[in-house]
Amino acid sequence: MNRRLYSLIFHLALPIIVARLFWRARRAPAYAQRIGERFALALPEVAPGGIWVHAVSVGESIAAAPMIRALRQRYPDLPITVTCMTPTGSERIRALFGDQVAHCYLPYDLPWAAARFLRRLRPRLAVIMETELWPNHIHQCARRGIPVALANARLSERSARGYARFARLTAPMLAELALIAVQSEVEAQRFRQLGARAKCVEVTGSIKFDLSIDPALVERATALREAWQATARPLWIAASTHAGEDEVLLAAHRRLLARRPDALLILVPRHPERFDAVFELCRQSGFGSVRRSTGERPGAETSVLVGDTMGELLFLYALADLAFVGGSLVPNGGHNLLEPAALGKPVLSGPHLFNFLDIAAQLREAGALVEVADGDALAERLDGLFADRLRAQAMADAGLRVMRANEGALGRLLAGLGRLLD
Repeated sequence: MNRRLYSLIFHLALPIIVARLFWRARRAPAYAQRIGERFALALPEVAPGGIWVHAVSVGESIAAAPMIRALRQRYPDLPITVTCMTPTGSERIRALFGDQVAHCYLPYDLPWAAARFLRRLRPRLAVIMETELWPNHIHQCARRGIPVALANARLSERSARGYARFARLTAPMLAELALIAVQSEVEAQRFRQLGARAKCVEVTGSIKFDLSIDPALVERATALREAWQATARPLWIAASTHAGEDEVLLAAHRRLLARRPDALLILVPRHPERFDAVFELCRQSGFGSVRRSTGERPGAETSVLVGDTMGELLFLYALADLAFVGGSLVPNGGHNLLEPAALGKPVLSGPHLFNFLDIAAQLREAGALVEVADGDALAERLDGLFADRLRAQAMADAGLRVMRANEGALGRLLAGLGRLLD
């Protein structure tokens, strides 16, 4: 498949794409809003001639935040526009930056929509977070002489095989990228084999290791836990959970409660459209439950706090003693293991971590990560860590050492972006 055939198929699929958009709006009404932006119509006011950053959703927006702040500091005269594809990503961008950056949805990858968007924006540099590759957007940038950088890029073996099946489409697209800043040498080699220009591929590491924690956040978490009168309670968090995981996690919590009746679980679904359903699941399962969004204090009778707020994940991690990272008991590939590690928390996960293989390997080898196959094993591990505080502290210290050993990726990435701007 070449780019023209891809564009034709995309046009033919538009009715399905729009129908899916409205289907998702049944659970998350925000999907029915700002539809014009997805076709490069009714775009908000944006200042042209600056830097365009694309972060597909929440995780990428959070990862991009230190880079965007550094770019604003280094190039104060260049306006920055940040795009995403999801309402949750949009909310996160606005929460992080307010009116410091312009923001809209990225139009669909149709040649005319991409061209209309770029005529409006006229950026000097485009930066795509991780591996959100859109052939027409990249080609339209190349036609206009706009350098495109892939930042914090990752490429699993499975994804590489998928791209290789469409080599006539992906090879020319990768060859049009001016910089591919990858997280590891293994991924760099995969990009080269798929058609990226060797001179444009640089191993910079993961900028997620450059996460800095505001001491005030930790102080606020300590104060809130004291206000809850929960400083002595065993408190663990299961964050960024997906459908199919919550039942397993609640079963593990029930086993833990049999041994530690005062244990408290903070359960944080990944997607806001699941907040109500997960809260009802907790109640129907017999757990005393409260919602974070209500501000209600979890009392002695409360065993589950549902984290149903946006933009608070780091704060909720800071509240806990132990952290389980979701998307890993189901084959979703996991989520960012480094956020709890940066906060000095022992990290637990399921076995499905194919989106974070290098990071997981480093944490595992350092003794900072415990992987479990099911809820029974999770309950055993949690109980063991609550019982052995010295071991839990050793895991926390190991995670912080891994973070320090890998710092510097952001600086290397910024150097590459600076060369493109210059």
